[in-house]
Amino acid sequence: MTPAERLGVQVEINAALSASADAMGEGRLHKKAKSSAIDALGLHFKTIGRTVYLAEELAVLYPGEKPFSPDVLAVLDVEQPEDDERMAWVVADEGKGPDLVLEVLHHGDRDKDLVENVARYAHLGISEYFVYDRLRQQIHGYRLTGPDASRYQPIVPQLGHYRSGVLGLDLAIIGDNLRFLSGEATLPVSADLIGRLQGMMENLQTKAQQAQAQADHALSDGLREGLLAILDARGLTCPDEARARIESCAEPSTLRRWLLRAKTVDSVEQVFPPGLPEPEAL
Repeated sequence: MTPAERLGVQVEINAALSASADAMGEGRLHKKAKSSAIDALGLHFKTIGRTVYLAEELAVLYPGEKPFSPDVLAVLDVEQPEDDERMAWVVADEGKGPDLVLEVLHHGDRDKDLVENVARYAHLGISEYFVYDRLRQQIHGYRLTGPDASRYQPIVPQLGHYRSGVLGLDLAIIGDNLRFLSGEATLPVSADLIGRLQGMMENLQTKAQQAQAQADHALSDGLREGLLAILDARGLTCPDEARARIESCAEPSTLRRWLLRAKTVDSVEQVFPPGLPEPEAL
C-alpha cells in the first residue's frame, strides 16, 4: 500500500470505530473474559514454543470490507513482538487474515455476534469462530470445513468441550469462566501461576521455619546436656530447682552463657544468681 492509501485506511478505521455502537464497551466482566483468554493463550504458546499472533480488540481491515475489531483474534505463524506497534491488522499488508476469532457476548448485540458475524467471518475465510456467551454461560463454535467453504459448520461439543483445530485446544466453561484445555489440563492464567508461586514460597518458608525450630531444639538439648555434664565433672551439686531451670530453658544463647559460667564458678548458684537478670552477653 502507498502512504496515501495507508493514511486512508487509518482514517476509515478510526471513523468506523468512533461510532457509539462500536465503541461502547460491555463492562468489566466482558473485559476480564477477553483479557483472561489472551493471558492463558499467550502463556501456553510461549511455553510450547508455537508461533501465534494474538490481539485484543485490534481493528481488522480486509480489502473492500468494513473494518471490525474482534474481542480476540489469533493468526498462526506470525511473530508477536514485545513492542508490537500495529495499530490495525491490514490484511493487504500482512498477507493473511485471522485464523480464529473469539467474541465475548455479555450485554451486547446478540444478532451481530450469533448471526451477522457467523456469515461475515465465514465469507472472509476465517477458519474458526467462537462466541462465549458469558451472560448465558454458553459457547458457540463454528468452523470452515474445507479450503473453498463459504459457510460455517457448527462445532459439536464433546462432553461440554469445543475443539479448536486452529489452537489445538478445547474451549469449555469451568466455574462460570471460559477456559482453555490441553487434553485434560486447564491452561493457567497469570493469576494462577502467581498463586502457585506464592504457595510454593509460603511452603518453603514454613519448612525453613520448621527446620530452624528443629535445629534450635537439637542445639538446646545439646547445650543442656553439656551444661549438666560440666557441673557434674566439676563436682558441683545441682539442686532440683536449678536442674528444672536448666531443663526448661529453650534459648540457646542463654544456655551458652550458663555453660561458659559453669566452667569457672565455685557453685551452681553462681551460674544463674537468683534475682539477677541475665546479662546480654557474658
